[in-house]
Amino acid sequence: MTIRTVPKTGSTNADMLLLAAQGGEEGLWLRAERQTAGRGRLGRAWSAPAGNFAGSTIVRLRPSDPPAATLALVAAVALHDALGVALRGQARAILKWPNDVTIDGAKLSGILLERSGDAVIVGIGVNLAHYPDLPDRPTTSLAVYGITVDPATLADVLAEAFARWLGRWRGEGLAAVRTAWLAAAHPVGTALTARLPDGSAIDGLFDGLDADGALILRLACGVRHVIHAGDVFLL
Repeated sequence: MTIRTVPKTGSTNADMLLLAAQGGEEGLWLRAERQTAGRGRLGRAWSAPAGNFAGSTIVRLRPSDPPAATLALVAAVALHDALGVALRGQARAILKWPNDVTIDGAKLSGILLERSGDAVIVGIGVNLAHYPDLPDRPTTSLAVYGITVDPATLADVLAEAFARWLGRWRGEGLAAVRTAWLAAAHPVGTALTARLPDGSAIDGLFDGLDADGALILRLACGVRHVIHAGDVFLL
């Protein structure tokens, strides 16, 4: 496990895609002290000023691995574990499908997976010292709660947690990760709305994850609706 740090870059994910194409090995991390052109899910921009965490790592897929998309759950559980060390009970981090970490309903971090061949780049951004003002969702930072975390320290803890959960994902399958994700998520019965890729929206109550990690919403009519892709908001 190696962590490289650069003072500034446009996107750690873009840099790691290049490194992966050049033979970069699994376990390599790249952390930027400042990221100016990062990307989030669904094409959103994700900048990271100095004091926040922006980092990416490479996973080399193997034939026996669970579905690559479920690495989003692996990353979320690993990040939740790493942040738990930093929070020390001062605030409670809660997971929101598929991979957001929230505090008091506000977005603290984001995770983006990008694939090229057998390489999956897992990019993670965390609002440690600063948070953006977004028009469609509340956001927050650890600094809001009086918590100071050094990005380099978080990188060390996160890399170890990710390696541990990646090993369980491979050795035990998705079930172990799914169980940990559910334990760290908002409770069953939480009201959610899911905005789907086609522009439609579905409201329902959180009813867990299916065996493949997809979101299950219980609709007002009692039907359980499975969602494989979309943007989810707390109601």
